[in-house]
Amino acid sequence: MDSLYIKNGQTLSELCKHLEMSRQAVTKHLKLLEEANLVTVVWKGRSKQHYLNTAPISEIYDRWIGKYYRHRLEALNELKSKLEEE
Repeated sequence: MDSLYIKNGQTLSELCKHLEMSRQAVTKHLKLLEEANLVTVVWKGRSKQHYLNTAPISEIYDRWIGKYYRHRLEALNELKSKLEEE
């Protein structure tokens, strides 16, 4: 997925160039990522291009990670205000 983050819309051959995995293993990984809706595929002629789908990752961040992070920022702002009052 890092490779797609750097350059979105790569073919299987392009993705395999930089990986120390067999083409078949990369295909299996891409299939799992497609099923998880983390990678989408667009056919251009006979070429299949893979794109990173960041929407599910963003939803996870908003639902789980973001709410915990937000509390930490509020606590830091409150601490800052109290220290400035002194």
